[in-house]
Amino acid sequence: MSSLHQLLALHPTILLIDSSSTVVQAAVLRRGAEAVWGAKLGEAGEQVFAITSNLLEGTNLSLESIDAFVFCDGPGSVLGIRTAAVALRTWRMLCERPTYAFCSLTIVAQALARAPGRRDFSVIADARRDSWHRVAVDTEGTLSNLHRLPTAKLFGALVMPEGFRHWTELPASTEAVPYSLATLLPPLADADLFYAAAEPDAFLHEEPVYKTWTPQVHRAPSPS
Repeated sequence: MSSLHQLLALHPTILLIDSSSTVVQAAVLRRGAEAVWGAKLGEAGEQVFAITSNLLEGTNLSLESIDAFVFCDGPGSVLGIRTAAVALRTWRMLCERPTYAFCSLTIVAQALARAPGRRDFSVIADARRDSWHRVAVDTEGTLSNLHRLPTAKLFGALVMPEGFRHWTELPASTEAVPYSLATLLPPLADADLFYAAAEPDAFLHEEPVYKTWTPQVHRAPSPS
């Protein structure tokens, strides 16, 4: 795990993309310079590329100038995250560069846990089939690993980042909190939030298991 400061010490110019919510966010992060952010509501298939193009043009950079990529691998919109992952895999084919990922819920949990009086709560996002992705913060301010729970086992104070879609009915009194990385990340620059992502893709709790299909010849029913 690495912090943002550590990443910038290794890679002077970083392109960050987060397409986990309904608002696509991106930034050019440069050692010793102010971060340049862009954010736009819309479909990731369009906005990931539009925002990236605008950021590069506005900072007089090209994709070849980027030393490393950082992206959110979830939880959140799987389609949006995979759109960003495909873009990163394509750009890395042009010029191989390190890629790092981060967890959306961990960012929110870390930020809230630093606020006075914020303890003993859970940050959640829809995991489908009446279950939720969850990062919990205990009474000491310690974060749990990302895990999944059915709705019936959720308890205590619950928060969910704004712009995260949900298909399961939200548990009662769930609090919506802002999800703006331009605001959340700077105070967390020394927190270990980022991990290497050799093959960018959306986060999965476990790899899918597929059953082997055995072909069978269909025969007419036997006469009774």
